[in-house]
Amino acid sequence: SYAQRRQWFLWELDRASTAYHIAGGLRLQGEVNLDALQGSFAALVSRHESLRTVFLADEQGLARQHIQAQGKPAFELIDLSGTPAEESEARARAAAERLHSTPFDLSQGPLLRIGLIRLSAREHLLIVVMHHIISDGWSMQILVDEFVAHYRAAVEGRQAHLPPPAIQYADYAQWQRQWLEAGEKARQLDYWQTQLGTEHPLLHLPTDRPRRADGRYSAARWTVSVPERLTHTLRKLAQLENTTVFVTLLAGLQALLHRYTGQEDIRIGVPIANRHRIETESVIGFFVNTQVLRNCIGSRDRLADVLARSREAALGAQTHQDLPFEHLVEALQPERSLGTTPLFQVMFNHLKHDARALHSLPGLTLQAYELGAKAAQFELTVEALEQAGGGLKLSFIYARELFDPAKVARLAGHYLALLEALAEAPGQALSDVPLLSAAEREQLKGWSENGAPPASAAPIHRLIEAQAAAHPDAVAVIFGEAQLNYGELNRRANQLAHHLTGLGVGPEVKVGIAVERSLDMVVGLLAILKAGGAYVPLDPEYPAERLGYMMEDSGIGLLLTQRALRALLPLPSGLTVLELDTLALTAE
Repeated sequence: SYAQRRQWFLWELDRASTAYHIAGGLRLQGEVNLDALQGSFAALVSRHESLRTVFLADEQGLARQHIQAQGKPAFELIDLSGTPAEESEARARAAAERLHSTPFDLSQGPLLRIGLIRLSAREHLLIVVMHHIISDGWSMQILVDEFVAHYRAAVEGRQAHLPPPAIQYADYAQWQRQWLEAGEKARQLDYWQTQLGTEHPLLHLPTDRPRRADGRYSAARWTVSVPERLTHTLRKLAQLENTTVFVTLLAGLQALLHRYTGQEDIRIGVPIANRHRIETESVIGFFVNTQVLRNCIGSRDRLADVLARSREAALGAQTHQDLPFEHLVEALQPERSLGTTPLFQVMFNHLKHDARALHSLPGLTLQAYELGAKAAQFELTVEALEQAGGGLKLSFIYARELFDPAKVARLAGHYLALLEALAEAPGQALSDVPLLSAAEREQLKGWSENGAPPASAAPIHRLIEAQAAAHPDAVAVIFGEAQLNYGELNRRANQLAHHLTGLGVGPEVKVGIAVERSLDMVVGLLAILKAGGAYVPLDPEYPAERLGYMMEDSGIGLLLTQRALRALLPLPSGLTVLELDTLALTAE
């Protein structure tokens, strides 16, 4: 299928990645029937061709499914029953992590891995790991339900009577290609091209650390429970607005991302089950598709208007859900980079949890067992889980290398505050919604109370001048192997300041400075201040469009930069440019 081809491409790009492993863990307490357990998984592999499928490249280098006539899952029994209690949990955790994080070989298989970790005669950990290319979230529920049926039947000494699947996954893949190529692809693509337009901006979510060029991050999770009262009011709002809790939560997330970034064009990726035909409901396979839901938001928009646009976008997407995501990317041709995902950078996933089948295993009581982190698919994924009892949980799965846990915790609190405003005051303007908690407001208030002013209120360049007079040979700046003492720093800054003054720099004059980290950076900043001007810092790593806007909007008439950067900057016509690393100042 098209979705499998995308997964195969990602695997070829990085065969060691665990970003697309689907895994679950259970703690089993009671007597485990090992033969029944292994036999149940073997029966699943026999019923579902996808569980005994591998992928090989054809003559054109494109992946094809190869369905093996017989197969069995990779099963491993790890016996820790003789391990001292203080070591047992740690070793079990390490074993579970290994099962979870060991890469799959899509060309060899098997792509279903089962691990049973024996802690004692009556306590085990069951770990199930599959590659996304043969499975999805819906498939996991099918696997659980059928495993329970087979296990119960084996323990009771009978055969499980399950109706055979109406189709196999390869049948769906062939049908999908024929249907889309017959004209449906063009019809749905036309809708998405109109919906998303020709400009595809990246979402610049503020991070605690710089983004990596290769886009490889490990995933961490922060989970919060939505208060019962807020869950109730959100459901009530959804009913009043003739929409769903999913759309309401999506609108809240889009509004939050606008508040965090200041961007008006907000796009979020949303996975959909894509099983709207009855024949696919009981098939294990990779049916899920990804849609891009767009909302253009202004700061003075009413929350109700944000919700209404989310609802319309979701309805339109629902009737055009079959177009494979990779076809959309290919057609729209966004700027591609290993560091970012195309078309969206944040994903929202809405799930409904039903673990009732797990509680019917004979002779066993079950508890969920959390597996460790895997690779992050996106910078941020928000999962909303509607529980069987009516509760609602939010999980924030984030790139550990980009965000600190404290920042994600604050973001979660701000999301709840915005959802509360949406539920209780949908007529309110988005920019008027207070996101900060009482504790955060008190923290800001404390930061604002500076007490008595310092004895010396001299600006920084005057303080450096005083230091240069008192200790001219003391080291002032170090950059790599180079350094300046205070006397040299002050002298170089004075020379540049005199040159700037001759070019008209003085009070109320703004001077742009776009340089890489260097000694020149410090000299340039001090010189602008000495000349009486104000500096406008321009990070050379910003997008060119952003830099061009900043230069124009700030009204600078002079720019300090370096020779290597000059050609890379979007310089407005008429702007005077000085290269700090080539400028001759010995006459000053």
